[in-house]
Amino acid sequence: QLQLVESGGGLVQPGGSLRLSCAASGFTSDYYAIGWFRQAPGKEREGVSCITTSGRSTTYADSVKGRFTSSRDNVKNTVYLQMNSLKPEDAGIYYCAARLPHYYCSGTVSEYSVWGQGTQVTVSS
Repeated sequence: QLQLVESGGGLVQPGGSLRLSCAASGFTSDYYAIGWFRQAPGKEREGVSCITTSGRSTTYADSVKGRFTSSRDNVKNTVYLQMNSLKPEDAGIYYCAARLPHYYCSGTVSEYSVWGQGTQVTVSS
């Protein structure tokens, strides 16, 4: 059974940092891109970042460029999202999702077939 489990969310003050993890299990190969998405109350789910199968290429939404960094450890089957200089507008439920079997990322939510349960990020003083 293909499964993604996010962790690392929590409450942080504006300007603070969090590191999210996305642990994959049940995948028979590493041939999948991982996207990070977030959803705030009353808003649509939006793409935040994506990392290719090899981890050599990443993409970021304009709103998080320079503050968020995605990385990947295929030995541990885990993808990370380092979030720095967090702002209140970064708050929401963060999901990781797998686009398989694809090397490259996509900005289309529907192209990701396996989703985690989400982890809550709250940015507030």
